[in-house]
Amino acid sequence: MSTELLIFIFFSLLLVFSALKVIIVNNSVKAAIFLVLSFFCSAVLWLLMNAEFLSIILILVYVGAVMVLFLFVVMMLDINLSNIKEKFVNYLPLGLFIFLVIALLLILFFDNQFSDVDRNIVTEINILNDNNTMNLGYLLFTEYIIAFEIAGIILLLGIISSITLTQQKNNDNKYQAPHDQINVTKSDRLKIIKDEEFRK
Repeated sequence: MSTELLIFIFFSLLLVFSALKVIIVNNSVKAAIFLVLSFFCSAVLWLLMNAEFLSIILILVYVGAVMVLFLFVVMMLDINLSNIKEKFVNYLPLGLFIFLVIALLLILFFDNQFSDVDRNIVTEINILNDNNTMNLGYLLFTEYIIAFEIAGIILLLGIISSITLTQQKNNDNKYQAPHDQINVTKSDRLKIIKDEEFRK
């Protein structure tokens, strides 16, 4: 048994264990840490399959950015676990139905994914065979250029939408004007009201 196979078996079992712990543990912080471990094991498996680009992206994006932010959010939230456990059984049939639908869609997707791929492109990629990053870029800008451009447009729309939402002014918001507060005078701050009805 080779060393590469032993490493693959070890990290595969560790990946299954950490993925199960994500859905079993009650503490959300521990679940997030086990999810980080799952991402790390997946990155090692991708590295063993010579997919070094995907492995590095998984570590940098998911573990380095998304999961750190998620950990901070989870640690700041006060989650009532008893209410979550009570509602879990009610949503179990719906969850199983969604799982079966997604599994069926994935089977159909992987069955038809490579049926229309140009065989010449696949042959050229096998001839290149320099590194995974070059092969991925070659596929993105040849066979999947339209999908790549659409994904870029969607991301651009998301950025523009978020900037637009933050630039909208809400007149109901209360804010302080330090310059006006410093330059305030006694005549501006106090206003004497004569109540004629009270005198009567």
